[in-house]
Amino acid sequence: MTVVHLRHAEPGLLVIAPDGAPLVTDAVPGLDALVLEVAGGHLSWNLLDNELVPGAVLDDVEAAQDWVWAVYGEEVALAVADNHARALTAVPARPESAAALRRLAYAHWASRWWPASTVDGIPALDPRLLHEEIEVLTEQCEMMVDERSREPVADVAETAEGDAESIGRSRGRAEDYALAAGGADSSDGLIVARGSGGWDWRRCPPGILDAGEQAVSWQVARAAGVSTVRVSVVAAPDCPRVVADHLRPYARVRSAGTEFTTPLHLSGDAWTGAVRIPGQSEISPEITVFVPGVGPADPVDESAVRDRIRRFARRRLTEPTGEPRLSAETDAAETDEDF
Repeated sequence: MTVVHLRHAEPGLLVIAPDGAPLVTDAVPGLDALVLEVAGGHLSWNLLDNELVPGAVLDDVEAAQDWVWAVYGEEVALAVADNHARALTAVPARPESAAALRRLAYAHWASRWWPASTVDGIPALDPRLLHEEIEVLTEQCEMMVDERSREPVADVAETAEGDAESIGRSRGRAEDYALAAGGADSSDGLIVARGSGGWDWRRCPPGILDAGEQAVSWQVARAAGVSTVRVSVVAAPDCPRVVADHLRPYARVRSAGTEFTTPLHLSGDAWTGAVRIPGQSEISPEITVFVPGVGPADPVDESAVRDRIRRFARRRLTEPTGEPRLSAETDAAETDEDF
């Protein structure tokens, strides 16, 4: 049994939610929020807990009545019909339906946020297996999901130029990747600084960049009064060999109060680029990697939640979690030893 609170949000919206549940009305939904569009509203769960009962935001109470009963039970369904705000006890009338909805939301989440990383040893999920399972789960939940949840989730491979034969997965191993750019290359002069770090997952579609927190590396070299900042980002394990122009990433370099932007180009298993800065640049420039038009303009530091999601993904592939794996996760776990 779970206590939920029935309340009115902005005009026309009714909220049903356990304490702390993510909601689509949140200013910035978390990276760890599972969201599913259903008839008459949206459901949401937290990825990192095992709570079966979701938060819900209803914009059409009549359309939502069937699944409200299944997911929250009779007491909550009657309260929704009466439209009275109060605390209630949720007991799903059809726990199997509630579980299928959460699993469908998780499958959609995995198609967007699964942290595939050669650096961290987390293999990519096969998008075709994911899409097939989403279709099966959608059919199981057909009386509850919104028609828009039936649309296939696009992956980078589908937007790449060329046919399927032009798409291949990187087979590199985590230990093959140095975490600082440049190495022995000193053609730009004396290397005065180097470093590595992560990138904001909201700023790039899936399947392009490695999701590791050390996937971005940079070095600063100086020669003849010019500083050259070279940036390298490990490509995602399932990055296609050819990526459409509108999906190609850029690097923004902020140094000494000045901002420079350069496109990154895929070479082997890394996206690389460089900017030249006249004069003596800062020893530690600020590096931002992004795809134009993707994500928020003013991102916040989400490195802690990214780390929790990576640990979650590793557990899903290596340990019993109490929840059955998706077929794509089973496939990834079987090939994980060779990753």
